[in-house]
Amino acid sequence: MKPFAYHRPADADGAVAAYAANPGARYLAGGTNLVDLMKRGVESPGSLIDVGRLPLDRIEEVAEGGLRIGATVRNSDLAAHPVIRSRYPVLSQAILAGASGQLRNTATTGGNLLQRTRCTYFQDTSKPCNKRTPGTGCPAREGVHRDLAVLGHSEACVATNPSDMAVALSALDAVVLLLGPDGERAVPVTGFHRLPGDRPDSDSEIRPGELITGVELPPPPAGHSAYRKVRDRASYAFALVSIAAVLDVRDGTITEAALAFGGLAHKPWRARAAEEALRGAPATEVTFARAADAELAAARPLRDNGFKVPLARNLTVSLLAELATRS
Repeated sequence: MKPFAYHRPADADGAVAAYAANPGARYLAGGTNLVDLMKRGVESPGSLIDVGRLPLDRIEEVAEGGLRIGATVRNSDLAAHPVIRSRYPVLSQAILAGASGQLRNTATTGGNLLQRTRCTYFQDTSKPCNKRTPGTGCPAREGVHRDLAVLGHSEACVATNPSDMAVALSALDAVVLLLGPDGERAVPVTGFHRLPGDRPDSDSEIRPGELITGVELPPPPAGHSAYRKVRDRASYAFALVSIAAVLDVRDGTITEAALAFGGLAHKPWRARAAEEALRGAPATEVTFARAADAELAAARPLRDNGFKVPLARNLTVSLLAELATRS
């Protein structure tokens, strides 16, 4: 472990000020990802700013029926919250599908959004990786890539975003609340994470020194929602493919739909083409399959991960059919 300075500010403004005084610092909350990366030598910040004890651990009602989730709310507390379970079940299910109970007890809302890829090459400092050291190459393209991206990847990077929670937040049109040197701003979660392009070292649109202070959910969507995840093990494994879905069906016709995929791209993948194909169409398996095909037509699988495309298609049809029967 390399030596580092440690700061524990009393409030969010103090945290931002501490970063300004220590450029290149890292914010630390639960540490379930950052500490691992420091142990591996992937991250070696000169300063850590502990935000885990900041007063950002509440879940509060906001205007028009939405919710504000503080950045330091623990994943277990968020998944178990009665309002989340009743109004936003897709979010509760997504969180419970991620990691282990012990990790969920420690991991935070803000940290979950900022966790980094589990690509083998990124985590192994003896290997080249554009995400870790820009310009060194992406050996995963010709190497081990079974678990990696089939949508939105680039020559520079084929890594996937590991978050389950962020997939559900994407389908729910959540907004990320940020505080930085230039003040407060809000970014839709669908635009918070980014595709790799030629800058794979940048996972999100967060600016230097900005701190996630919370996530805001709009009022609960009409219809029913659910999260499904396919993985190699029954628990404590990252998604090969996952899907968060919201579906509203009236008199056999789909009036509204929202879909987001996990495990397929460098960011949670909001399935806009599929949603467009669903709205106004009959709630049948034929419709669901056509919608999945419309979205997955953009897939560019690599040598060993082409199985993800039919897997995502089948998972979409199965989950939408289940939601349709509840309407």
